[in-house]
Amino acid sequence: MTKNKKIHYLFFLCISLCSIINAGNSNLYIQINFILVSSIFLYTLSDKNYVSHLKFFFIKSKISIFFFLLFISYLIFQIIPLPLEILKIFSSEKYFLLNQMNYTKGYSTINLSPSNGYFQIINYFSIFIFILLIKMIFYKQDHIYRFYYFLAFLGAMHSIFAVLLYLNGNPNFFFIEKLFYKNASTGFMVNRTVFSIFLLICLISALEYLKNVDLRIFNKKRDNFFNKIYIRIFILFITIGIITTFSRLGNFLMILTISLYFAESCIIKKNSNKTFSLILVFIITLDVLVFGYFFGGEKILSRYLFLSEELNVETYSSGITRLKIILFSLSKTNNFLLFGYGAGGYENLFKLNYLNTSLYANHAHSDIVEFFGEFGIVGFILFVLSFYNFIINKKNYNFKLIVLILIIFTILIFDFSLHIPLIQICMISILLTNLLNKKI
Repeated sequence: MTKNKKIHYLFFLCISLCSIINAGNSNLYIQINFILVSSIFLYTLSDKNYVSHLKFFFIKSKISIFFFLLFISYLIFQIIPLPLEILKIFSSEKYFLLNQMNYTKGYSTINLSPSNGYFQIINYFSIFIFILLIKMIFYKQDHIYRFYYFLAFLGAMHSIFAVLLYLNGNPNFFFIEKLFYKNASTGFMVNRTVFSIFLLICLISALEYLKNVDLRIFNKKRDNFFNKIYIRIFILFITIGIITTFSRLGNFLMILTISLYFAESCIIKKNSNKTFSLILVFIITLDVLVFGYFFGGEKILSRYLFLSEELNVETYSSGITRLKIILFSLSKTNNFLLFGYGAGGYENLFKLNYLNTSLYANHAHSDIVEFFGEFGIVGFILFVLSFYNFIINKKNYNFKLIVLILIIFTILIFDFSLHIPLIQICMISILLTNLLNKKI
């Protein structure tokens, strides 16, 4: 086995472990994830070839790297204790809240939850290391499709495990407590929509692999016959996994993704890959049959009306509708407009406004609203500018990017999955490996 493969497998192991520990969605798991990815990164620095790729990436992406490091510095600033008179300048709302609690002397932070803010800094720094690793070790098309194959395999394994648990009544499993979703597949994860989005990313990876497996970018000496069979099996299990999450958003995005790939295959490429088109038709048919079996034919279409239903459904943990949470979050964002209430501070923001109730929410159920509230205008601009080099690179613009942009914008508006470390890592990874038919 080559050293390159060993590094790839270590990278895959890191993502696999993150996917098993509830998608890295806790302060403890964030630390574990940081230790793992940092160890792999330090190990790769011993190789001159990887270091040369790293230097090249720094040269080509220095503007984006500068703004991202500036963004992380901004997050650090949010958790630094400031004298109250200075705090009043940066966060008048936090100053007002402290006055209400008769806290008139001493120091306090802009962030409503500085401890969570600290772990979010670690999380974003881990993402930065993941970005560096990806650009160091995935520099050929074979490497990229090896990564796609891994995600397809990982998604299939998660789906099999999740469906088996679901068919057995979703019992608690070691450290996995199935508190809210007894009637849906969630596997190692707590939230069904987060699980469905993770599987959707795996599905896109599988479709990209299958669509391009016979193109010249692959080594012609390699027999891909069995790989194509395995990928089709992976797609089957991933599809069943997404369907049985019964997540309206997840299922809607799956059908949207399949429809877009089908349109590209039949209209743009004139059905040049008939086998791929048949696979897409099979997925849609499977979706209709499986869901029709569980809920009846009349429920098949209504499942995708998440705009009219999902926003008005009470969240399992909060007892309040998603729409009300989003509207509440929007109204409170105005009070922290410039510098935000801090990364990871939403839970405390919600608690402060619902002190004497049993209502609870740790996310705004709209990523764009929560990101803007956490970072404020200043931090949000720095965050967006971090994507400068990616946005101006015309080579990135292709069909897969269009699909990903539609998915990302839908999630940004209607869910909080992009606040989950595993989803952040997988989405960034699949975006960074977006170049086709060229070396990175």
